[in-house]
Formats: sequence, C-alpha cells, structure tokens
Amino acid sequence: MTKDEIKELKEKLSYKNRNGWIGKDDEYHKNVFYFAEKYKEFIGSCKTEREVVRFVEEEFRSRAEKDDFFIVNRGKSVALIRIGDGFGAKIIASHIDAPRIDLKQNPLFEDTGFALFHTHYYGGIKKYHWFNIPLAIHGIIVKGDGEVLNVVVGEDDNDPIFVLPDLLPHLSHKIQDDKKVKEAFEAEKMKLIVGSIPIDDEEKDTVKLNILKILNEKYGIVEEDFISAELTLVPAFKPRDIGFDEGLIAAYGHDDRICAYCSKEAFFDANSKKTIVALMVDKEEIGSDGNTGAKSRFLLDVVVEILKKKGIEPSFENVGEFLKSSEVLSADVNGAVNPMYKEVHEKDNASYVNGGVVLTKFTGHGGKYMANDASAEFVGKIRKIFNDAGVNWQIGELGKVDEGGGGTIAKYLAAWNMDVVDCGPALISMHSPYEIVSKSDLYETYKAYKAFFESY
Repeated sequence: MTKDEIKELKEKLSYKNRNGWIGKDDEYHKNVFYFAEKYKEFIGSCKTEREVVRFVEEEFRSRAEKDDFFIVNRGKSVALIRIGDGFGAKIIASHIDAPRIDLKQNPLFEDTGFALFHTHYYGGIKKYHWFNIPLAIHGIIVKGDGEVLNVVVGEDDNDPIFVLPDLLPHLSHKIQDDKKVKEAFEAEKMKLIVGSIPIDDEEKDTVKLNILKILNEKYGIVEEDFISAELTLVPAFKPRDIGFDEGLIAAYGHDDRICAYCSKEAFFDANSKKTIVALMVDKEEIGSDGNTGAKSRFLLDVVVEILKKKGIEPSFENVGEFLKSSEVLSADVNGAVNPMYKEVHEKDNASYVNGGVVLTKFTGHGGKYMANDASAEFVGKIRKIFNDAGVNWQIGELGKVDEGGGGTIAKYLAAWNMDVVDCGPALISMHSPYEIVSKSDLYETYKAYKAFFESY
C-alpha cells in the first residue's frame, strides 16, 4: 500500500482524540468565546446550590416557552421541564453543590485575641488548598422570628474577606512537614479569622462580643441564630481566563455547575419534540443523600407533574413506565490528563483538555464498584447523536483502574430502570478552589446536550 492509502485507511478505521480548536473557523472561535463570557458571569455569581436555583428561576421567567414549567425543591434543587410528544423524557441531570467549607452550628469563639469560626469541610477536598486564600461567606440565616436572611460577604471589592491561617514554615517541621499530607492538615485546625478588635473593657471574650455587636447591628441577629443558619465558605476568586491565548477558564465550582449551566442553555435553545428535563440536584459531593439529593423522590415528583400535564393518571405503573421509557445523560465532569501527573492515567482511555465533551461509560472504583455501567446500545445511540450533530467528543475513565476513582449520580438514576450514561467536560485540578476547563470543551458540552434534547 502507498503512504497515502495507509493514511486514508488509518483515518477511516482508527479512533483518535480530536482537538476541538483544530480546523475551526473564526465564527466558531467567536461563538466559543461569547459562550464562555456568559458562563463566567454565571459561575462567578453562583457559588452555592441556593444561588444556582435562584439564577435558574430568574432565567426561566424571561426565557421559557408556553409548554415549559419548573419545580423547585426546598431551594436547593430544581427541574426545568418542557412537555413534548410520546412517553418518557430526555433528561439531563447534574448536581449543583460543590466541595466547600461549612460553618459549624455554634461557630463563634475567641482565642489568643482573635474571634474565630469553627468549620466543617463538605465533600472531597485537599484541606491544604483552603489555607491562606481569600474566602467569602455565603448562605442564609433563619432568625428566631422566622425571618430568612441571605448573606454574601467577601465578594465585593469593598467587603472584608476571611482567611483560614496556616502555620509558618519556620515552625512547621514537626507538626506538618514530616507527616503525610492527610495527617498534616487537621480539620479541627481549620479555624476562620473573623475579627481581632476588642470592645474597650477588660471583660473576657470582648473580641467575640464585638463581632456579635457588629452582626447584630448589620443583620439583627444574635448568637443563637447561627444554630438555624447554613453558612459556607467559598473562594473569593473571580473567574479568570488562563494563558496568553485565553483558551482556559479558572473558577470555583466548575464541578458540577458547568454541566448545570450547559443543560440550562441547551434546554432553552433546543427545538425538541419529546419531553425534556434539565434536572439539577444537591448533595452529590457527600453521597446524594437527604431530601434534595439524587436519592430523594424529587425525580418522582417531577414525573408525576409531567403525567398530570399530559392528562395521564400518575399511578405506580404509569410512573414506572415513564421512567423506563426515559433516557438520561448524567451530566458530570471527568478528570483531564494533567501534564505534571500523567502517570495516574492510562493514556488510551483518558480524557484530554480540548478533546471535547467526555462520554464516561462507567465510574466507580476498582472492579467497577459503586458504578453505573451504561449499556453498549445506549452508548452507541449517544455516539451517533453526537456524530450526526458535529459534536466534538471523547471517551474517558477517571484514572487507572487501581489508582482511585469517583462517582456521580448516574447509579441512582439508573436504579429507576432508565438508560443512563455520564457525559460532561474534563477538568484540571478538580475539587480545588480554582478548577480549570477548556472554553472549547465548555461549548462542545452545550452542543452535546442540545443535540441530545433534540434527538428522538
């Protein structure tokens, strides 16, 4: 065979990862960068699940069509629904919580002249990432009279920020340096500095008292109100472009709000024939438990409302048949190959930055424990949908078989006898305060979700 024939045969028969920027025209670049700017507005302002739900509600009211409706579950999960033909639905399900640092219920105390907050980390973090970076406080406080206060402090340039102080290297040899990373940074040493000025008297805990005074004057709260509060620490970083070519975005919370955003945009833009649902849930980072996570009956509530809208009796049999007839993209991110740590990946089954949206047939760990393993038939169907729509996509596992692993909400959705496969962009530095994603992969994720919604 000639070299040209060999090249042609290789192109025809081989699977290869495709860089999303190669071969694209100026119009593509323009669309990608415009989409990225809108996304940065979202990811920079939505740092808790409650904030995502409020953002999505506001968008719905301005962009919804006549057959659209939405359901909010306790302010922490939401479903966007458009009624269409047939039985079953096309569902894209993401999670809108992210690893963070929560305040304990009785947080405020004084020690060595500082007013401090006790904290409790949420989700899978590397604790050392969170020391000595600017932090903001987001959340709600429910006062004794039932009034609910929304709190955001640390995001405005005129706001103070908050810091978890680390130990100086001159004194850390025994306490930190000679220990394993997990042991060197203790959760109970993650105390947040919130003040240092005492009230001018000699009584004990007057720095703490001064903070209580400031909070009472600003918010009308007393110390007991912390018990009925949900206050969380998030990085006070703004989303920023990375690199001279500005092809990457650094931000807190890409995992998994990037998928929620893309599913929202796909929902509003899709010209769909079947019923479509953009489902956004809470608590994935801690096992999807509780009444706002993927294990809750929120999805059943959504199906019941869909059946009512379609004039169908929402019986046990009808709900079960509707779910069985539905197809789901579990919209969650994967881990892209980090050039400094390539050894944790198996290169032929890894995902790469700029390689497009990632299809992850199974997650879990080791011998596929705790995983949904999508069927070949369903993966083949999704593959065809993406190819027909010109979506740049790739396959990916989360690291080598015995290296680690991770999970998504896919297995909880599949338990309702639906076809489910994981699908989302690949990130660098996942679960850190400043995750990294490709703008091309962001845009291709949107295209993939839109193509799925529009398929029949």
